[in-house]
Amino acid sequence: MYRIGIDVGGTNTDAVVMDGDTLVLGVKSPTTEDVTGGIIASLTRVLDESGIGADQISAVMIGTTHFTNAVVERRRMSKTAAVRLCLPAAECLPPMVDWPDDIRETVGGHFWLAKGGNEFDGRDISAIDEDELRGIADEIGKKDIDTIALCSVFSPVNNEMESRAHKIMAERLPHANFTLSSDIGRLGILERENAAIMNASLRKLSGETVEAFGKALASAGLSCPCYITQNDGTLMSADFVRAYPVLTFASGPTNSMRGASFLTGEQDAVVVDIGGTSTDVGSIIKGFPRQASTSVDIGGVRTNFRMPDVYSIALGGGSIVDLGDPITVGPKSVGYRIHTEGLLFGGKTTTTTDIAAGLGFADFGDPAPARAIGEDRLKTVWAMIDEMIVNSVERMRVSPDKIPVLAVGGGSILMRDTVGELPVVKPENFAVANAVGAAIGQISGEVDRIFSLEKISRDEALESARKEATEKAIAAGAKADTIEILDQEDVPLAYLPGNATRIRLKVVGDLNG
Repeated sequence: MYRIGIDVGGTNTDAVVMDGDTLVLGVKSPTTEDVTGGIIASLTRVLDESGIGADQISAVMIGTTHFTNAVVERRRMSKTAAVRLCLPAAECLPPMVDWPDDIRETVGGHFWLAKGGNEFDGRDISAIDEDELRGIADEIGKKDIDTIALCSVFSPVNNEMESRAHKIMAERLPHANFTLSSDIGRLGILERENAAIMNASLRKLSGETVEAFGKALASAGLSCPCYITQNDGTLMSADFVRAYPVLTFASGPTNSMRGASFLTGEQDAVVVDIGGTSTDVGSIIKGFPRQASTSVDIGGVRTNFRMPDVYSIALGGGSIVDLGDPITVGPKSVGYRIHTEGLLFGGKTTTTTDIAAGLGFADFGDPAPARAIGEDRLKTVWAMIDEMIVNSVERMRVSPDKIPVLAVGGGSILMRDTVGELPVVKPENFAVANAVGAAIGQISGEVDRIFSLEKISRDEALESARKEATEKAIAAGAKADTIEILDQEDVPLAYLPGNATRIRLKVVGDLNG
């Protein structure tokens, strides 16, 4: 049986067919405004050109920009009620206090504070008041809000209060969607709460998107399961993405990094993915993206759920080159219109791809108009492009080791054979590495919690974290007998009493079925 991997980019929607670890075929289709149309076109084309029947496809994996676009563009986000369990503490900074006005207005800006919450070691700040929560649920119902984000102080340490509050409020609001912050974010109440509210506001869209993907597969004659890639390089089932749409944020660059590692066999490297509009640079460790260790800004909102450490610049194969004084490269791009507006194809706009062709580094289209720019100016622009790439790679290096730079994406014709002192490896099928990354995805489970080692030993705490991460992976669709630990660290927190230790642990397993 075969797998299909699809990745939706700003310029192209790529699709590949994989037979085990073998890439059978890769294709590119222009990304459509509704995104789903481009997916259907790529699916249809890759099946037609490969000659593989729809009944031979066991699964389709999709990397999508639906949810990121919804946040950035402030659209299709549901009105959401934020309920924080904290009183009498944590009153000074209310929910959404640090949000931009426009996105706060988009989700309604509704919030309630209630008794509850825990200290870092799991002790109660105060007991839950069930009548208070029922009253809040009634007020939310009167406002006709059916999407709720629940956040309790230190819930990553003890999520019992969030779970109990969910049960109490669900009795009054049986048809509402609930997001619990302990299921998504890490330590840091404001950032974790922000992530929960954002996730809750996208739950309705996630249901519609999963349904649309199902229809896209059906229109291509496919009846196999559909999985969505998440931003740690692994997969989510349709039901899982309905519950946790925010975990798809930045899945595009992650797919490229995973695909680059797979195509080259390199496990530790810097990956440069140059598309039509932008360049994403990240590091892979043991074949998976290095995770960001600080809070991440999504559409102007600080969050702290798992995200890859990626640096992006406005450089792509369609980036517009202004040959005036001074010469500039980007940030604007012709994107998918390069085939009509670029000099190579009879257009009047100079792009970075034209510069590459003018210098003989690209062999397609008509290079004569690009050569007419003049060799000196072509080399000046090329040096500027090279400097942008070198600076980005150096920014993402974490050691002086001479590790390889993996060049992927259709725009990677803009890269030289070396980046500074680092060798560049450009694999075969580099242009569809992102779709390959989607197709090879595994299932993951992750835990990030503080444990007090006064009552249990370190080994018991690690075993508890392993068990919880494994349960999460199995719930997301992993085969139980294939799960293994990918990353584990435990850090004593000397500034907290109670012999506190923070444990971060991640497991991965093969897709079930």
